[in-house]
Amino acid sequence: MPEWTWEYTGYDPATEGLREALCTLGNGCFATRGAAPESAAGHGHYPGTYAAGCYDRLVSTVAGRDIENEDVVNLPNWLPLRFRPLPDDGPPGPWASMDDGGFLDHRLLLRLRHGMLTRTFRYRAADGRVLGVEQHRLVHMGDPHIGALRTVFTPEGWTGRIEVESGLDGTVVNANVPRYRALDGRHLTAFRTGTTGPDLVWLRCRTRTSDIGIALAQRTTVTGGEPAAAHREAAGRHAAHRLQLALSDGRSVTVDKTVALHTSHDRAISDPFTAAVERAAAAPDFRELLRTHAVAWEHLWRRADIRLPGEAGRVLRLHVFHVLQTLSPHTTDLDVGVPARGLHGEAYRGHVFWDELFVLPYLNLHFPEVSRALIDYRHRRLPKALLAARQEGRAGARYPWQSGSDGRDETQTLHLNPRSGRWVPDRSRLQHHVGSAVAYNVWQYCQATGDVKYLHTKGADMLLQIARFWAGSAVLDPASGRYRIRGVVGPDEYHDAYPDSEAPGIDDNAYTNVTAAWVLTRALDLVRSLPDRRRQELFERETLDAEELALWEEIAHRLHVPFHRGVIGQFEGYGELAELDWDGYRERYGDIRRLDRILEAEGDTVNRYQASKQADVLMLGYLFSPAELSAILRQLGHRLTDETWRRTVDHYLRRTSHGSTLSSLVHGWVLARARRADAWRYCREALEEDVADVQGGTTAEGIHLGAMAGTLDLVQRGLTGLETRGDALWIDPVEIPGLSEFGFTLRYRGHWGIGVRLCGDQLTVSVPDSEESALRIVLEGRPLTVSPGETRTFAPGHDGR
Repeated sequence: MPEWTWEYTGYDPATEGLREALCTLGNGCFATRGAAPESAAGHGHYPGTYAAGCYDRLVSTVAGRDIENEDVVNLPNWLPLRFRPLPDDGPPGPWASMDDGGFLDHRLLLRLRHGMLTRTFRYRAADGRVLGVEQHRLVHMGDPHIGALRTVFTPEGWTGRIEVESGLDGTVVNANVPRYRALDGRHLTAFRTGTTGPDLVWLRCRTRTSDIGIALAQRTTVTGGEPAAAHREAAGRHAAHRLQLALSDGRSVTVDKTVALHTSHDRAISDPFTAAVERAAAAPDFRELLRTHAVAWEHLWRRADIRLPGEAGRVLRLHVFHVLQTLSPHTTDLDVGVPARGLHGEAYRGHVFWDELFVLPYLNLHFPEVSRALIDYRHRRLPKALLAARQEGRAGARYPWQSGSDGRDETQTLHLNPRSGRWVPDRSRLQHHVGSAVAYNVWQYCQATGDVKYLHTKGADMLLQIARFWAGSAVLDPASGRYRIRGVVGPDEYHDAYPDSEAPGIDDNAYTNVTAAWVLTRALDLVRSLPDRRRQELFERETLDAEELALWEEIAHRLHVPFHRGVIGQFEGYGELAELDWDGYRERYGDIRRLDRILEAEGDTVNRYQASKQADVLMLGYLFSPAELSAILRQLGHRLTDETWRRTVDHYLRRTSHGSTLSSLVHGWVLARARRADAWRYCREALEEDVADVQGGTTAEGIHLGAMAGTLDLVQRGLTGLETRGDALWIDPVEIPGLSEFGFTLRYRGHWGIGVRLCGDQLTVSVPDSEESALRIVLEGRPLTVSPGETRTFAPGHDGR
């Protein structure tokens, strides 16, 4: 079925990195890029395997400075399987390589339904002999420590021998991102290799600083013919099976490679080496592995699939696939966050930013247990966030813009502008709004699941301390009577200081202040909703008192939100900045997505202009429904009319360069409500961001997980207007071209299989007869009920029927 496959034909070194990223296979514990097994790194190839949460920290000297970075580690490569036809006499020729011109009819087929990558080609050797090759690869979704590769060789018109080497390669380094290559990428050390029993080879090593143990064990078997010769090699950083296979014209010989991967982070093992060897030895054959792997994927698709016709539906299914390969039910057993680039590459060094803000709303309604595990990642790092705030002389918890292994702030202080070649200051650690994202995720998870216990325990721990941080950051301005939050960076990221100012940060970023007010209000709601005894326990545990809560209430109603020329101001003073010659820069440079790099290379700064990298003020329209946003601003003393919001949307739409994959997503979401005729353009761009590599080479460094999950949520919540409030689903659908017909199944509190379908102006909601209770929905403000076993169709603005 075309809607369940993703296909590439031919071979183009320039786009190989993109294909490798999009053909990554994973299971939530580890993932491996879709690199050719016979190709080493280079010439567009980059084999990479990454285990969730496996980081290492190194110090590099760049431009005379010592720079410390923590990176997700590229683990030893388990894919290597190379081959070469052997001559009847004389020495063997070179190993087959995709770059030697001998690969014919090359085809990659990513099978989404069963999580398998199939590769077929014909190889023509220098002497003219042609060998048909078919490969099937999986990273097992049932057993999260197993990967397997089946290779079938079929000679076409000749009989003779080939040599095959199936190995493990420990010579890998972190080198996926060109601009990081000046940094030390040698994260692995203490290599040992060896053989065990009659058919296993193994490799073990450790990370240099974090001292994580890593072990891989490999079993290679042959069917369809007996090897003419076979031996095992283990030395240095390599371990391999070397086979000579006798082939007959038209008869296939199959080589199966099964690999087990363990790290010292894994549970229920004595050590990674023993676990890997035992698992590889006991693993079933490839046919059985494929069967159980397919069953595991079928179970996931029942809960996750989104049904939408046409190319948009095909892309959305690919997005579901990559979200689940990074964050699967196996993630619940791990101490990991949401890596912004998935487990698909090394961009952003594998760090955790605020992307769960775009990922968890989708997971909440399909895999809430995964959402909870990802929020637990934040809770375990609450002590580090409390320490970070204390070190700045503030109360509460300051979560870092970039997080990794232990929750310290991993945000770099310098970054390289590849356009100018200069290292420039990086002030993105001032994006304190990430704390509001953590609080938002806690609240939304608990609303979707009804997990009151979590809200009153771990959720309260985080929510109250984030509220405390905002209260401690807000300073009363006597002249205006307003509270102000100074020296921050908003989601825009371009503006990190005022023009000609030495002080970092800007003041009163609207997004930051509005979300801070929301956090303070939710924290107060939480405290008020508790039973008396529980509230008393909370007051004692968090040392809360009535005076502090009164201050929160005051700040939540008096935070400053700037306006200019009838629109919400991105920050105080934004309206006084110069206007950019957008047409001139587009004519001169074409692609101006990374306008900050262009201006810095010219000796200028984007801080001087009304120009944004991505949605900032408009992010408020992504987080909050029109009614909720209006209520928050009314609480802060402002009246947000439809006309004011439309002017605000138009103002920033004309002044945004869309230098982030999240930007088109948010603009499409907002325009679906504010200006439907233009929404589809941005929705389409959001769908194409990774598959078409819209950012120009960045997808090869890892997919954009937030943007992928965000497109799913655009359909799930954005177009349905779905909110989880109280004990009901609130629905207020909109229709835009290109996304007017779709369906999905979701979980909500005690309901496990709610069906939602929108077709034009018809909304259908069904509840399986296996459910124990009726579903309450509120459609455009009208309360309705769908009973177990019932399917109801509603027309917005009309009675249900």
